[in-house]
Amino acid sequence: MDFISSGLLDYVTKHSNEEPQILKDLTRETYQKVLLPRMLSGPLQGRFLSVLSKIIRPKKILEIGTYTGYATLCLAEGLAPNGIIDTLDKNEELLDFQRKYFNRSGYGDQINQHLGNAIDIIPKLSSDYDLVFLDADKTNYINYFELIIPKMNSGGVILSDNVLWSGKVIKEADVKDKDTQVLQEFNKLLATDKRVESVLLPLRDGLTISRVI
Repeated sequence: MDFISSGLLDYVTKHSNEEPQILKDLTRETYQKVLLPRMLSGPLQGRFLSVLSKIIRPKKILEIGTYTGYATLCLAEGLAPNGIIDTLDKNEELLDFQRKYFNRSGYGDQINQHLGNAIDIIPKLSSDYDLVFLDADKTNYINYFELIIPKMNSGGVILSDNVLWSGKVIKEADVKDKDTQVLQEFNKLLATDKRVESVLLPLRDGLTISRVI
């Protein structure tokens, strides 16, 4: 969900750098072959991820929730020489789709795909991450955050996507709506946790930037 008019969004997108052709191709194929293509980061958020990654120049990136790899490739644009991305997803059917575009991008050797439950995988990963992109099942956002923090370098950045959840977070959540409930708790946590300093941006469906102290 976007929180500005379609006309203004179009203007903003046109006055930002254009996405590379490989991402246009990935988007087209995602819409043709994969369920829920709305989950793609898209050109505006993608360029934001790219520029931020280039500013940080991370040696190690962790992505929780690969989907078809759009955000992965945006983040890869800022990797330091010999840097790596560990990207996690539980959908085995998308592995070959992701790998095709990873290899075509030129970053293939730097992107490590991990298949399975992120709760189980994260503790087995090494530490020293400079940048994390959190974009997976919302009910585990707090659990992911607690697993991530010990593995972050001081000054590292955690990006949390979909934190406005189509505007549902400002309303009283239905007792059965666990996603909204957890996101409301998660947003409060990031705003008050002394281990990070955070700002929530109304970019696309909400994106919080947290700097690890």
